[in-house]
Amino acid sequence: MYSIDNVGRNTIAMVLAGGKGERLSPLTLRRPKPSVAFGGKYKIIDFVLSNLFNSGIKKVYILTQYRAYSLTKHIRESWGKWTGLGEFYVAISPETSSESEEWFKGTADAILQYLRFVESSDADYVAIFGGDHIYKMDISQMINYHRMNRADVTLAALEVPVEDAKRFGVFSVDDDLRVTAFVEKSQNPVTIPGRDTCFASMGNYIFSTKKLIEVLQEGKKRHENLDFGHHVIPMMLENNDKVFAYNFNDNLIPGMKPEEKGYWKDVGTIDSYYEANMDLIHVSPQLNLYNYKWPILTNQGNLPPAKTVFDEGERRGQNIDSYVCAGCITSGGTVLRSIIGPRSKVNSYSLVEDSILFENVTIGRYAKIRKTIIDKNIIIPDNAIIGYDHEEDRRKGYTVTESGIVVVSSAS
Repeated sequence: MYSIDNVGRNTIAMVLAGGKGERLSPLTLRRPKPSVAFGGKYKIIDFVLSNLFNSGIKKVYILTQYRAYSLTKHIRESWGKWTGLGEFYVAISPETSSESEEWFKGTADAILQYLRFVESSDADYVAIFGGDHIYKMDISQMINYHRMNRADVTLAALEVPVEDAKRFGVFSVDDDLRVTAFVEKSQNPVTIPGRDTCFASMGNYIFSTKKLIEVLQEGKKRHENLDFGHHVIPMMLENNDKVFAYNFNDNLIPGMKPEEKGYWKDVGTIDSYYEANMDLIHVSPQLNLYNYKWPILTNQGNLPPAKTVFDEGERRGQNIDSYVCAGCITSGGTVLRSIIGPRSKVNSYSLVEDSILFENVTIGRYAKIRKTIIDKNIIIPDNAIIGYDHEEDRRKGYTVTESGIVVVSSAS
C-alpha cells in the first residue's frame, strides 16, 4: 500500500471553488460559497484544503470564478505560504476578458480549461474535489482504494437513507461496488445491494491521469457544457470504463470519535448553515475541531487572545456555551450559545444569544440579538433589537428564513 508521502508525490488536486451559492444569499452576494466563514475563524474551503494537506497532497490548483477576490486573498495569505519547494496551493481564475458568469460551463469544463496543468504534471492521479462542503477525509485512503481496483475513476459516495437520496445523484453498484449506473435526483433511487440505503454522489473524484485527459478530450467533442455528473460519468459507463464507488463511511482519520464517522454537510442553505455552526458549541459536537491529529488549518492572523471585561452588577462580560475567536472583546455584555468571529466586540448591557457573528462585528450597548447571523464589518447600533419581531426585521431590510433565522448583511 502507498504511504501518504507516495500519494502526495503521485497526485495533483483540482478544487472546484467557483460556486455562487445562491441559496446562501445574502451571505454570498459579495463572495463565493467557499469563502463564507464557518465556525468563526475558518472559511468553508479550509475543510477540503485541510483534508488534502493532511493527506499529503500539496500540489493543488483552486479553480475560482464568481467574485473570487476574497477567496484568492485568503488562499494567498494562508495556504500559499505553507508549502515548500515543488509544492503549492494556488488559486487560478478563468483566463478571459469577458464579464459573463459563464466562464466555466460545467464542472468538467472547468478542468478542461486547465487540462494543460494536468498534462504537464508527472502525476499518476488527479483528485477533483468540490470546495464548498464541511467534512474530514483522509483522501489517501480513497486513492489507495482506487489503485487497488485499478479503476479509471473512483467516485466518493455518501451512504444515505432512500428518502434523502432523492436530493442527490445516485450510483447503482454491484457487489464489488463497481458502478453500473448513475442517475441525478431520481424519484426512485436504487439501493446498495443487500442494504436499505443508497450511494449519493459527494462530487469528489479520483481519476487516473491518462483516462481523465482522454475522457475530457472526447467529451469536449460531444458537449459544450461538459459536466462530470451529467456527461463524463455516464460516458465512461457507456464505454465500460472501470468506475468504482468509494464508501465515505469507510474513511477513518486519526483521532476520529465515533459520532464523527460519516460527517458531511452541504451547508447550502441558511438553515443548514446555521444548524451546522450551532452544532459546534454543543458539549460533544458531531464535528470535532479539537482533534489535533487532523487539524483544520486556516489563516490565523496576528490577533491577541479573546477577553472579557467588567463584573459590576448588570454590567458583566460573559461568554456562556459559546465559541469565541481571537481578538474578541466581550465588554460588559452577555453572549449565550453563539459563535463570535475574530475581532468582534460585544458592548455593555447587550445580549447576544443563539447567533453567529462574522469577523469585526460590533454590538452596541443595550442591544438584544437573537438567532441572527451578522455579516463581517457590521456595526449594530445601541439599543437595537433583532430577532424578536420578524416583521420589524423585514421592514429594516433583513432576511428572515421560514424557520426564523435573521440575516443582517452589508446588503441589508
